[in-house]
Formats: sequence, structure tokens, C-alpha cells
Amino acid sequence: MNICRFLVAAARRAPECAAVSCGTRVIYTYRELNDRVRSLASWLTGKLGLRPGDRVALVMENCHQYLEIRYAAWYAGLIVVPINSKLHPKEFEFVLQDSGSAVCFVTANLMASVTAAVDKHENRVMILDVNSDQYESCFSYSLEDNLVDLDCDHVAWLFYTSGTTGRPKGVMITHENMVAGAVSYFADVDQIESSDSILHAAPFSHGSGFYDLPHVMRNANQIFPLSGHFDVGEVLDLLEHWRGVTMFLAPTMIKRLCRAQENRSKSLLGLKTIVYGGGPMYVEDIKDALKLVGPKFVQIYGQGEAPMTITCLSKSVINQAYENGDEDRLASVGCPHSVVDVRVVDGKLSPLPTGELGEVAVRGAVVAKGYWNDPAATQDTWREGWLLTGDIGFFDQSGFLTLRDRSKDMIISGGTNIYPREIEEILSLHPLVGEVAVVGRKSREWGEDVVAFIVPTEGGAISTDDLDQLCLDHIARFKRPKDYYFVDSLPKNNYGKILKTDLRKALRK
Repeated sequence: MNICRFLVAAARRAPECAAVSCGTRVIYTYRELNDRVRSLASWLTGKLGLRPGDRVALVMENCHQYLEIRYAAWYAGLIVVPINSKLHPKEFEFVLQDSGSAVCFVTANLMASVTAAVDKHENRVMILDVNSDQYESCFSYSLEDNLVDLDCDHVAWLFYTSGTTGRPKGVMITHENMVAGAVSYFADVDQIESSDSILHAAPFSHGSGFYDLPHVMRNANQIFPLSGHFDVGEVLDLLEHWRGVTMFLAPTMIKRLCRAQENRSKSLLGLKTIVYGGGPMYVEDIKDALKLVGPKFVQIYGQGEAPMTITCLSKSVINQAYENGDEDRLASVGCPHSVVDVRVVDGKLSPLPTGELGEVAVRGAVVAKGYWNDPAATQDTWREGWLLTGDIGFFDQSGFLTLRDRSKDMIISGGTNIYPREIEEILSLHPLVGEVAVVGRKSREWGEDVVAFIVPTEGGAISTDDLDQLCLDHIARFKRPKDYYFVDSLPKNNYGKILKTDLRKALRK
């Protein structure tokens, strides 16, 4: 089962349908995209000598090259390693080395950062700028190679998500997982016609990149903004040009879209669906969005280990709940997707009664097979066939899941997962930091802000500028705390464990 067969089929079925667009311009039909994919796959295997199972990394802003590289890698049976373009060079370095990537494709603006990340290692990674003539020369290779036949459990997508220890873990998402997610999209999220489009304004390395496959299955158009990221003015303009447009957006992006729409009052005629997830959407925010944008929203709940496909709150349910004033339903994350089984369990994995809080566990065809080269973490997270999400929630009488907290203290800011332990370890490097605890603080703009509570060493006077610089030297800018609170002590239980719940409560006072 090679998921690239869906692209091959699309090129045969509808060769002249628009496949890839940049801004308002169609640049490739499905026939042209398929030809480029085959040529690049031939270069990867013929020139570089890569073989099925080898890894191909991408550190790129959103651009049409992302799509063709990914399908070329799959065509050749290779594993794609998408890397968040906002990461720090030291984080690039870890992912590239841990994954053993043979080649890394980058957009020009990230070339220097990625080069700095790999220069010091013996295991050199070939770096290729997708905006260069060298990249275009890769497409001169013949089209003779056939689509590589793969087992369904062959890894397609090696997605790195930070763990609570701060050490990133590579989630092994298989070809079967990807197909199951695409099928579930049609069953639970939305329908797609060949005249429709998807606008990749959110990072393609994350959720938006999981939704290209169902659109390929229906010969739909994939639109990449010229800016390479979410520019709200550009998005509104593109929604006036294209029709049948779907977008995946984080709640913070929806808020920005709504503010812009309130000021500009665009027609939004081209907008079909906004799927949102990646963080909490406050009830008042979705109500405001429905007023300004209309009945266009679908909510999904997932995580890297079960991408985009744990539960879904459909358009019809959201719209009915809004009309009925049912805020509890709007606050939920919906019902389980068709391809998974979801439970709320206790510490022994026993299912809990309706209304009782416990950890959310999921199993099914979309759940990843484990972590790359990390059997201990895999064993800790996958138990008796169930993926333990670390999220705390409950089911109501109608089978809708509501999330209450995250047992692993993960912070979600702007739709991006941030793990406190990683930041705590960096701040602890400062010689005047005695103790530190990092938590999330509710933010209407970002969902959550990162804040740090710090106990200075005796007589220590710490500059927040020094702490900021320490973070910038080691981790991505977006993980840096928004505020630092200097305290005499941190709340702890009888076993000496820091009570982060108490810290979060203190922030709400």
C-alpha cells in the first residue's frame, strides 16, 4: 500500500485538473505534478542512491515544492521527516541526526540555520535549496522508475513531537494510518468535489499537511499562499478568487481572521469549510466566529500519535448547538472518528462511567505504530493496544467528549505544542536559578502563554533579559516565556513534587 498511488490514479483520471496553485495562479495540473514527482523520485534513487525506508527531511515554509517532494519520496518508498520551520538550529540538529535523514530540502530563508545545524557532525546531511537552479535540475531525470510497492505498515511520515522530558520523539505514521485518516475525513469531517480547493495557510508540516491526501483522492486543487504562511489579508483575498476552499486553522488564526473580516467585510464567497484544532477554542470565540464567518466550522481533536483523527464536532452539530444556545456542546470536542475507538480510562485502563474524568485513550487504524528508535517511550505510551493521550476528559450521555486538562502539563500556544520540561531545563542552566516551573497561562490571543515561576538562589538578582537570551540560544523563540514570576518558593506535595495546578490557579486570581 503506497499512498502515492492516489496521485498516480488522479493523474490518469483527470490529467488536466488543477493540482497545485500558488496564490491565484495554477502552476501544475495533475499530469504535470505526477511527472515532476516521478522525475524527482528517480533523482532520489538514481542520483542519491536512496532506498525504501531511507529518510528525507523538509525544513520549509509552505510552498508548492513541499507537496511534490513529499509525494516523490513516497513514490520511491522513502520516509518523509517534516520539521517545524520555526525551530531553533539546535533542534534542527537533533531531529536530522536522530532520524538519520540523508537529504534535507529547505526554503532559501532557512538555508543558513539548517547548514549551521549539520556542519559540526560527521554524519553529514545533503542540504538542497528548493528555490535554486540545482533543485530544478533534479527534474531532468527519466520517468522509468515504477511506483514502489510497500507493506501497509511501512512508515510514511516521521513526525517529531517533543516529549515531557524535552527530548523530541519521532512518531511513526504509516501509509495505512494516512489512508485511514483520509477515509475518515470523508466519513466524519467533510465531502470534497474536484472543483474544490484546500488553502494551506497553516503549517504544512503539521495538520494542514495531513489533509492534502483526501484532496488528491478527489482531484481537488492545493493552494499555497505566496507569503508561505498565514497572512490574514492574503487569505481573505484568496477566498475571493477561489471557490470551494477548505482550510485547517488553529483557533488563534481564526481569531485573527475574524478581526480582519470585521474590519474589511470581505464576501468570503469562496470559503467552504474551516477545520479547527490544535488547541482550545473558547465558547465565546467560536460564537463570534460563527457570527462573522457563518456556518463553516468543523472541530477536530487529535495529536501527533493519532493525527487529526480522535474526535470530530461536525458542522451540523456546531450550527445546531449555536442556534440552541447549547454551550456545553460547543465546548466539547465531539464524537469519536469512524476509524478509531475512544475511551476515558482510569490508571488500570478500565473504562470509566459517563461523566467521570479520566485519561483519554484511543486505538484504531489511524493510530501510529510507535516512536522512532525509542522502545521505552513507546511502551509507556502504547499499552495493551491503546494509545494513552495524556489528556483528561469525560464523555457525556450523548457520547460527546469534553477535555478538561492535560496530565502531561503540555502547553498549547498558537496551535503549537510546547512542553514545560524542555524550557525548565534551559532556564536551570542559569547559575542564579535555584528552582523553576513552567506552566501555561490562559490567553485569548494565543490560547495559552508560556510563563515561568523562578526561585532565585540566595542573594541572586536575575535579569529577565539574561533569561530571554538563554532561551533564544537554545530553543525556538515561540517557546520563550512571556513573563517571569520571581517567588520565594514553589508549592509542593509531601513527596516534593511541584504542584503546577496550584501555580495555574494563582495565575487565574
